[in-house]
Amino acid sequence: MTQKTVPDTFLNIEPIDLVACGLTNADLQGEVAVVTGGASNIGLGYARAIAAAGGSVVVSDINAKAGKEAERVINLENGRDAAFFVQCDITSEDDVKALAKAAFDRFGKVDILVNNAMNMRLNGTILESTVEDLDASYAISGRGVMLAIKEFVPPMLARGHGTVTYSTTQFHYLPPMLGRSIYTAGKAAATSLVMSLANEVKGSGVNVFCMVPAGVGRIDADHQAPVSDDGGTPLPDLSNFSMPGFNGLVPPEVSGAAMVYLLMNASHLHGSGFILQEALQAMKFPFPNPSTLPPPSNVHKMNDMELTLAFCNMGPGPSAIG
Repeated sequence: MTQKTVPDTFLNIEPIDLVACGLTNADLQGEVAVVTGGASNIGLGYARAIAAAGGSVVVSDINAKAGKEAERVINLENGRDAAFFVQCDITSEDDVKALAKAAFDRFGKVDILVNNAMNMRLNGTILESTVEDLDASYAISGRGVMLAIKEFVPPMLARGHGTVTYSTTQFHYLPPMLGRSIYTAGKAAATSLVMSLANEVKGSGVNVFCMVPAGVGRIDADHQAPVSDDGGTPLPDLSNFSMPGFNGLVPPEVSGAAMVYLLMNASHLHGSGFILQEALQAMKFPFPNPSTLPPPSNVHKMNDMELTLAFCNMGPGPSAIG
């Protein structure tokens, strides 16, 4: 079922067609999700897709205007009270506790925690950035993820049911990839927390995984190079960025559909990490430009001990000495 179109919105969105992706509007029926950073771009794609798949979603975001509009749009798209917005600064313990109370008061439970919030403007190199930028990156990614886990995971463990995921990125800055040093440092810290959580809760009924939403976004022709509020470094210009299988960027709605697929299969994915294109190929997504797709990946998946020692396995190793 394709969602109803909501034409009178300032959110930069397109309808989600789950049927084209092999999904239905009942795949997550009865499930309640919290999506941090859920009022724009990737997070909004996750929230809308979860609702389209029959779930209820708490949209958490620091931007009240966008968050209230996301709630309105999702409810209109689905013809029911599927979404509920709670303004939240994910770095504030008081705000996260208030978010949890609002979610439990409204729905009585939370089954899914999608950690997604981040500030893309914290995207400088080490030498160009201030230590305050790094602190802010860690505060949103590392601290924010831990605060959310502390509030939402214990009730999941008590019920023996739940899923925790993190919308992550590359491990470190590698030109010409988009995430630079300060951004990826925060993301790496949070990824470590989430993958450690997977070991802490193994066998409990709470499933934990990460997804890399590579190349997701939508270009707004009126705002090709948005800048920070203080007129600082522009956000990356993605107009010429093209992902395999797509004629340009991957729409947030597609990333949302992939997240629904992974959530449905979370019990098989515990402790795993997935790049978006890997998930789309697994779900046999109907790519608009299949001729550009690479062959299915045969990349070795790291086992738990290899992941734990990833730092030790970087680079050429002892063979390069002498």
